Amino acid sequence: MDKLVLNSYAKLNLYLQVLNKRRDNYHNIKTVFERIGLSDRILLRARPDRKIKLICKEPLVPKDNTNLCFRAAKLVQESFNIEHGLDIKIIKRIPVGSGLAGGSSNAAAVLLGLNKLWRLNLSRSALIRLAKNIGSDVPFFVYNTSFAQGSGRGDRIKVLKVPKSMRLWHILVVPKIKVSTPFIYKRWDKRPYSKLTIPKYDVKILLSGLRKNDLSLIGKLLFNSLEEVTLRLYPEVARIKEKLLSLGAKSILMSGSGPAVFGIVSSRKEAVTLSRKLKKQDGSWRVFVTRTF
Repeated sequence: MDKLVLNSYAKLNLYLQVLNKRRDNYHNIKTVFERIGLSDRILLRARPDRKIKLICKEPLVPKDNTNLCFRAAKLVQESFNIEHGLDIKIIKRIPVGSGLAGGSSNAAAVLLGLNKLWRLNLSRSALIRLAKNIGSDVPFFVYNTSFAQGSGRGDRIKVLKVPKSMRLWHILVVPKIKVSTPFIYKRWDKRPYSKLTIPKYDVKILLSGLRKNDLSLIGKLLFNSLEEVTLRLYPEVARIKEKLLSLGAKSILMSGSGPAVFGIVSSRKEAVTLSRKLKKQDGSWRVFVTRTF
């Protein structure tokens, strides 16, 4: 085997509570991840030399050692004294810097792919240890699960056991702005955000709703500590939320640090109808119909 093609899926945060800042400058959080069908394509090809080369047509994707895919490949190469190099081609569909963790998902795909391509036979726990060194969201994608609870920096993962029928349909809207996650967290650290952004309900109630496949309950319990910060700094995100509400969507939340905004809808049909209306009203927004994967 000298080449491999993988899908790299996006995530949504159905719940994101920021607890406090840590000594390492990260933040302790409670979150509920949902993997969705929106995905990038990752093509891995072995090289005879030890070079790692990134190929991607998306100009916003870094092609150097700041790219999480590059860091994942380099980490594996150095950790296991691999004499081969790698070409990584990224075909982007997940918007960059949108709060959907496309970069983290890509890095996880590289870890999982190299485990096969370089015949490392690493256990999941070994892959998770590597993933934690790359980024806080990377471990979730290594678990290859639809729903999970995250704690610590978001890198401690507990897979959620939910019914197989538990699939949420979404309308997903991403404005053409890039939001810096570190910047949003810095603003959250300032008062009054860290005092005001407190959930009305504990995450355990949302987890119960997922296990019971109770769509109405889930919709009422969506929460994101960072949403208030991003909405004030980026009025376009607030405008998307207002537009979705005016079109009849009820369960709406920003994912991660934004700017992606999603709504939970009852069916694919409803999501498609909303998508058509949104595209007519603002052609600059990227609108997706997607569901739990």
